[in-house]
Amino acid sequence: MDHARTEPTNVCHVVALPYPGRGHINPMMNLCKLIASRQPEILITFVVTEEWLGYIGSEPKPDNIRFGTIPNVIPSEIGRAKDFTGFVEAVSTKTEAPFEELLDRFEYQVSAIVADTYLVWVPGFGNRKNIPVASLWTMSASMFSIVHHFHLLEKNGHFPVEISGELQFNFSEILVDYIPGLPPTRVANLPKNSSKQMLHRALECVGEVSKTQYLLFTSVYELEAQVIDSLQAEFPFPLYTIGPAIPYFQVLNQSASAASTTTSLINSPNYYLQWLDSQPAGSVLYVSLGSFLSVSSTQIDEVVAGVKTSGVRFLFVARGEHLTDLFKDGCGNIDDHMGMVVPWCDQLRVLSHSSVGGFWTHCGFNSTLEALYAGVPMLTFPITWDQVPNSKQIAEDWKVGWRVKRETGSDYLVSREEMSELVKRFMDSDTDDRKEMKKRATEIQEFCRVAISEGGSSETNLDLFVKDIISKSRFYKSKLQS
Repeated sequence: MDHARTEPTNVCHVVALPYPGRGHINPMMNLCKLIASRQPEILITFVVTEEWLGYIGSEPKPDNIRFGTIPNVIPSEIGRAKDFTGFVEAVSTKTEAPFEELLDRFEYQVSAIVADTYLVWVPGFGNRKNIPVASLWTMSASMFSIVHHFHLLEKNGHFPVEISGELQFNFSEILVDYIPGLPPTRVANLPKNSSKQMLHRALECVGEVSKTQYLLFTSVYELEAQVIDSLQAEFPFPLYTIGPAIPYFQVLNQSASAASTTTSLINSPNYYLQWLDSQPAGSVLYVSLGSFLSVSSTQIDEVVAGVKTSGVRFLFVARGEHLTDLFKDGCGNIDDHMGMVVPWCDQLRVLSHSSVGGFWTHCGFNSTLEALYAGVPMLTFPITWDQVPNSKQIAEDWKVGWRVKRETGSDYLVSREEMSELVKRFMDSDTDDRKEMKKRATEIQEFCRVAISEGGSSETNLDLFVKDIISKSRFYKSKLQS
C-alpha cells in the first residue's frame, strides 16, 4: 500500500500487525474478519511482510480489510527454519522503521494498532505516536500467566538450567502451586526447550504489555476463567477473551462434508473430505504435528509405523520428503479405505467432520482451539515451548485427551508398539474411558459455541473492544487536532 496522507478524517482505521508466522497470522486475520464483519465502517489495514503477502494475498476477506506490506526481515534463502533465533531477533529489530514509514503514507490516520505481543517495540511506538495499542496473545492465557509470573519461578528456585543449548526445568515432579489463577502443575509441565535468548525475548515482550491499552486473548473465558480473572486484577486496562480465534465463521454455513459427483477423488480439491464421507462416524484418527517445528526423524518413523499397524482409519498430514517417503505406497491415495495421506488440508473442516473421532496433535494453541470447538478428543504430542503446558491442560484440566508420552516434555522415544496399542484404545468408542472423554469434549465444545453466540462471553467482549477503539479513536483524533 502506498497511499498519500490527506487531512484527518472520521474513518476508524485499525492497523493489524501480526508476527510473521502462520500460527500468529491466522488468529490475527480471524479476529480482523470478525471485527470487519460486525463493523463495516471500520477500515482495517493488515500489515504483513512481502513474503507473507504472497502466501495469503489471494485469500478471501471482507472488503474493508486491505493489505499493507513491509520488507522481509530475513532473506528467503536463509529462512525462518534454518535460523529461528536470528529470525526472531530480526523481527524484533528490523520491522519498526519500515512500519513507521508505511503508516506515514496512509491516507487515513491510524485509530488503533492491534499487534502481536511478540512484536516487542509496538507498545512504545504506540505511546510515542498517541495511538492506542491492543496486544494480541495467540497462546493460552495460562501460558501468558506463566511468563508474566516467571519471577515467581526464580524466587522459588525453579528457574530452568541450560542443557545442550536448551533450557530445561529440573525437579520435574515438584508441584508449582503459586502462580495466581493457575491450577497446580508439575515443573515438568512448564514450557520447555527455549534458549536463554528466546526466553529473554519472551519475558521482554510480555513485560511490554503493561504499556498497551488492551490485552486480547484468543482463548475462551470459560476455559481459563480463574487465570484470566487473576490477570485482570493485575492490569489497569481491559483484558478481552475473543476466542476461539479460528475460522469457525467459514464452516458454520457449510456442510462439514464436501459431497461431489466427481468420479476421481484425487482430482477433486476436496478429495480428502469426500474420503471422510465414506468412513464410519467417529472412526478416523486425524494426525497433524504442526507446520514448522517437528519431531526427530527417528520418532516420526515410529509414529507412522504405530498408526499404520494399529488398524485404525487415519487421515495423516505429511509435510516434508522424509515423512512423505514413509507413506510412498499410500500418499495421496486411498489404501483399502483405511488411510489417506495429504500434504495439507482444511483442518477445521476435517475436525468438524462426523467421521473424525480423534486428533493426534502437537498441541499448538490454534490447533487445540480447533479441536475443542469441534468436540474432538486429542492425543497430545507436544514438541516445544507452550505446547507442553497446553498438553497438560488438555489431559489434566479439561480432561479431553491422553498423552502419547509417559513423561510430558521428555525426550523419551515412544515405540511403534506402544503407539499402536495406545491408538487402538484411544479410538475404541466402547470403553468407559473413551465415552467419558468424549462426553467432556462435547461439554467443552458447548462452552466454545456459547461464547461466540449472541450474548456469549467472546461475542460481548468483541463488541466492547470495538466500541472502545471507536471511542478512543475520536478521543485521540481530537487530542491531535487540539
